[in-house]
Amino acid sequence: MSVRILKTLEDLDRYESWVLSHPEGNFWQSIDRIKYLENRSKEVLVYIYEKDKSILCSALVVIDKTTLGLSTWDIPRGPIFKSGNEKLAKEVIHRICDDAKKNRCMEITISPPVKIDLPSKFKKSEYLHHAEATIIIDVSKTEEEILTQMKPKGRYNIRVAGKHNVEVDKSEDINLFYDLIEKTSKRDQFTCLPKTSYEAFIKDIPNSFLLVASASTSTDVKTNSNNAIAVLLGAKWNNHQVYYYGASDHSYRACMAPYSLQWEAIKHAKAEGCTSYDLLGIAPPDSVNHPWKGITSFKEKFGGEIKIYPPEMRIRFRPISMLLLSIKRKMF
Repeated sequence: MSVRILKTLEDLDRYESWVLSHPEGNFWQSIDRIKYLENRSKEVLVYIYEKDKSILCSALVVIDKTTLGLSTWDIPRGPIFKSGNEKLAKEVIHRICDDAKKNRCMEITISPPVKIDLPSKFKKSEYLHHAEATIIIDVSKTEEEILTQMKPKGRYNIRVAGKHNVEVDKSEDINLFYDLIEKTSKRDQFTCLPKTSYEAFIKDIPNSFLLVASASTSTDVKTNSNNAIAVLLGAKWNNHQVYYYGASDHSYRACMAPYSLQWEAIKHAKAEGCTSYDLLGIAPPDSVNHPWKGITSFKEKFGGEIKIYPPEMRIRFRPISMLLLSIKRKMF
């Protein structure tokens, strides 16, 4: 029995089979993201605890290197482990911490899918890398059943989009997506990634997809030069679909295109044989003045079940370096 880092393609295939079959297996811990992350200049390490070539616990680690050989390590929605083997998760985390300290790591963050017992030096993270809660829609139901479980306003806004003749199509034109998300980021005051990151998402993540909602041709809506009024970037992994990025043209808000876009994404998930559709992130229930209040209200209209994750935790090995990096990121 030992903790080791996977290195061979055979090892990674075995790891992916483990993640696919595990009830807490997820997109963020899958090898589907490795090429995408590496093309964004990040390093990925996969740690496992195994016995007789059987994986009992694993953690995919994303390493973001910065100046002077320093780095931050992140374990998104991991580790995952067999029921009753929580102690093994702690052993894997200990090994990761040891390796991180040897490699000039400033901080490790962990966003576990289920509650785990971490070493006492881990503290609740002040800056969140991953959502505290999400909404998951059961798309194994019929379309009628999915519509019925939505809030009345959600169903109504889908009908409004239909009256405006909003049409949704698949696309590979990342320029359409980037133009809209750049505008949306300025409007809603969030950081927009470089266009190359979105290009890598659609190129390097298997079963990723881009949906584009087109402007109505009716006379009550002014003409858009490219006719794209809302966009959605998502991915399918196993039998789950994830809504990852979205944006819309505020001047066309009366058309309710984002509602039509999400409804088509739900139908896309069903057509792909998925059983669930993850809307990715919302404010935790009962939170006050949360910055995601607006997007949460939008997502709640589609119904589904709220899933709350355990708190994101972090351990700092170089607090001064981490503080300086945080100041730099706020400035630039």
